[in-house]
Amino acid sequence: MTADALVGGTLVDGTGAPALRGDILLRDGVIAEVGDIGPLPPQTRVHDVSNRWVAPGWIDVHSHGDDSPLFPDHDGSKVLQGITSEVVGNCGFSLAPRTPEHQDTLNEHLERIFSPVSWDGSSFGDLLKVTDGRGYVTNYAPLIGHGTLRVAVAGFRPGPLTAPELRAMLELTSDAMAAGAVGVSSGLIYPPGAFADTDELVAVATVVREAGGIYASHVRAEGRGRMTAIREAIEIGRRSGVRVQVSHHKAKGPEQWGTIENSVAAAESARAEGIEIGFDAYPYDASATTLAACLPPDLFALDDLSLLAELARPQIIDRLRTELADTGWDNHVHDSGGYQGILVSNTADGRFEGQTLAQLADRRGTDGAEALVHVLREERLRAGMVAFAMTDADVQTALRATYTAIGSDSAAAGSGRLGHPRARGTFARVLGRYSRDLGLFGLEEAVHRMTGLPADWFRLQGVGRLQRGYAADVVVFDPATIADRATYADPDRYPVGIDEVFVSGRHVVQAGVFTGATAGRRLRLGRTAALAAGDPAGR
Repeated sequence: MTADALVGGTLVDGTGAPALRGDILLRDGVIAEVGDIGPLPPQTRVHDVSNRWVAPGWIDVHSHGDDSPLFPDHDGSKVLQGITSEVVGNCGFSLAPRTPEHQDTLNEHLERIFSPVSWDGSSFGDLLKVTDGRGYVTNYAPLIGHGTLRVAVAGFRPGPLTAPELRAMLELTSDAMAAGAVGVSSGLIYPPGAFADTDELVAVATVVREAGGIYASHVRAEGRGRMTAIREAIEIGRRSGVRVQVSHHKAKGPEQWGTIENSVAAAESARAEGIEIGFDAYPYDASATTLAACLPPDLFALDDLSLLAELARPQIIDRLRTELADTGWDNHVHDSGGYQGILVSNTADGRFEGQTLAQLADRRGTDGAEALVHVLREERLRAGMVAFAMTDADVQTALRATYTAIGSDSAAAGSGRLGHPRARGTFARVLGRYSRDLGLFGLEEAVHRMTGLPADWFRLQGVGRLQRGYAADVVVFDPATIADRATYADPDRYPVGIDEVFVSGRHVVQAGVFTGATAGRRLRLGRTAALAAGDPAGR
C-alpha cells in the first residue's frame, strides 16, 4: 500500500498538548510516524501542508447519521467538514432492534427523525451486518436507542413495563452490546422514552455498564425542571455505575438563562463522588427537533394516528391557544418568545420550510396555534423546527465546561433532514468563532474536545490521537481562516478552511472535494488503544 506524508505543518495531537511543527506519515491505514518521520518509503505521496494545522479527524459525538450507510449514494457531507467518526443512535432513536408485532409502530416513530430506509433482519446485530456490508464513509460508533427498545417490547403503551417486558428489554440490550453497540441513549422528552421511570433506566444502564458502555441522555427537561432532569441522570450513574453523557447541554427559555453554571456544578459534585458524568454541546443558541414537540405532553405522547385524529378535532386549536400561552410546563413556544421564535426547518414536501409559525399565520390570516396544527396535519407530523430559546452566554458556559465534547446533533445530508446550521458548521464554528475569535479556549483545547476527549470518554478504540499506531484519520485545516458559513436562512453551506481529510489513510477529501471513498470502519468499544498496523478495520 502506498503511503502519504504530510510535511511542513503544525501538529496538534488531540490530547490538549501544545501544537508543534512536524511531519506525519500515514501507511497501511494507521499513523506510522509523527514528528521526524525519517526517510520516506518508496512511492510515498508527499503533501505540503505548510501554514496549516494537522489534527486527528473530528469525532461527532452526537450524530443522527444512523441511516447514512443505507443511502443509495455515499454521503460525504460529514467528511467535508472534517468529521471522520460519528457516534450515532442518540436521543433514544436507533434503527434496531425491532420486533414483528411492533415494526409498523417503530417505522412511524423513526420517520419523525429519519428518512424511510429498508434493511433485512430484526436484531441490532442484523443491522450492523447490513451497514458493515454497505461500507462507511465515516467511522461508525452505534448506540442503542432506549426508545427503540421500548417500542420493540411494548409499542407506544404508556406506563411502566411489565416484568416480562423489562426482561425482554434487558435481553435485547445485552444482545446489542454483544453485537457491537458502544452504549445506550435515552430521549426522555420523546414518547415512548418519556414513559420510562428511573428504575427502568437504571436497569438498562446496569446492563450497559457491565459491557463497558456509556449511557447518553437527552434528559427529561431542558427548560423548567432541567435541574431535576440533570439530577436524574446523575442518579442513574450513581445507581448503575455507568458513565453518563448529558446530551446537547443547554438552558431553554428566559427563566432558565444563566443556570448552566448550576448543572456544571452538579456534575462536578457528582464526579467528586466518583460518578462519571460529562456533556456534549453544539455552538448555537437555537435548538432543533420535531415540530410536534411544541404540543403539550399528553398530545406529544400519542402515536401518530391518534395524534393526527386529535389534531383534526375542531376544539384542538382553542385548547392550544390557551395551553401554548401557559408558562407552567416545558413549552417550546413560550420559551422561544412566541410563534415568531419557531422556524419550520424541514418538511416532507418543503412548502413551509424557512418560515416561522408567525409568518405562516400571517399568510393564512390566522394565529400561530392554527398554523402549527395546519403544518402538522399537512405534513402528517413529518416536520422539524428550529427554536430560538437559548442565549450565547449560556452556550459559551456549556462549551467551556469540563468534560464537554462537541456534537452536531445532526443527520447526514442524504437524509433530507437538515434545516439547522449545526449540520454543516458545528466544528468549524467552535474552532473559528469560539476558540480563535472569542478566546473561549485555545485551539489545542478545542481540538481535544473534538478528538481525544470523546475517544476516551466513549472508549472508542484507536481514534482521536496523532500517535503512532492510531488510525490514520486526519484533518488538515487553516487556523487563520477556518469558519462556518451555514446560517439559519441558508443552512446547507459548508465551512471554509478545511482542505484535506483522510480516513484510515484514504484521501476522502482532496482540495475540498469529496472523493467518494468509503474508508470508514465500525468502531469497537474498549480503551482508546492503537490499532494493529495493517488492520484498519480494527478486528
